[in-house]
Amino acid sequence: MHRARLVLEYFHPWPNSAGFFVARAHGWFEEAGIDLEIRTPDPGRGDSLEALVRGDVDFAVFPSNRMLVRRERGEDIRALAAVNQRGLETVRTRVDSGIERLRDLEGRRIALNPTPRGLAVVRDLVARDGGDPDRVIIVDAGARELDPADGFAGLADATFGSYWAWDNLLTALPADQERVWRVDEHLGVGYHSYLFGALGSVDPSLASAVTSIAARGFRVAADDLPAAAALLDSVIPYFPARVIRRSLEEVAPTWFADGRWGAVRPELLGPYAHWLAGHGILDRPDEWAGALEPLGVALSA
Repeated sequence: MHRARLVLEYFHPWPNSAGFFVARAHGWFEEAGIDLEIRTPDPGRGDSLEALVRGDVDFAVFPSNRMLVRRERGEDIRALAAVNQRGLETVRTRVDSGIERLRDLEGRRIALNPTPRGLAVVRDLVARDGGDPDRVIIVDAGARELDPADGFAGLADATFGSYWAWDNLLTALPADQERVWRVDEHLGVGYHSYLFGALGSVDPSLASAVTSIAARGFRVAADDLPAAAALLDSVIPYFPARVIRRSLEEVAPTWFADGRWGAVRPELLGPYAHWLAGHGILDRPDEWAGALEPLGVALSA
């Protein structure tokens, strides 16, 4: 039995990871001679990519932009598959804020984790809607997603970063009292929210097996959402079952392109790399192709 360690992308599992758990619960990894351990990052030791590069794990789920930045540093991270075929982030506000379009963020407070990429997204969204990004007031919310139900704790008028398929489902604020913009519908460029990958030194046969089994797990999870939700109830029992079910319904369609899980699409990754370069986050945007160099990985589902 070969032990393989996978680190997920967030502080806790959420329905976007369902395929890995479904595949493991069905015993498909075990049948392939793989003992898969699924863990989450330790915030005190860095994100999922840090765990991968440090050698703590064999596989990781990570944002595509962070992979591209690390590859520019010379870290040989490979994208074995795409978990999501679109972006998941939103800008959200309360209807009673008076913010009716993205340019209305001028002179208003928006809370976010002020990473270079997060700041670039907010600035671009406002500018593309005809607003002045220099007039937007940035509130550093760190990793916390503020809730519109409590008026964003009085700290902000809007937020950037929360996912329409997860965080936005956790609020008690009625949907008709909230205004939400899905970022990738307004940014002018698409992107994979999350990729699944490994270092270039990974055993190709192991990478192929784990990726193929994961593809099968995501297909089965999408085809039987009630069963996937029931499994996740035991994985993340601290969230309401209704939220888990709704999240699965929302996020599952993002797992597939033309009915297939895992395709890392150059038409998404390439333009996104150039968008990042245009905002000073990358210097060599054409190096994204190195992340797709073959390791003998083939998807079977």
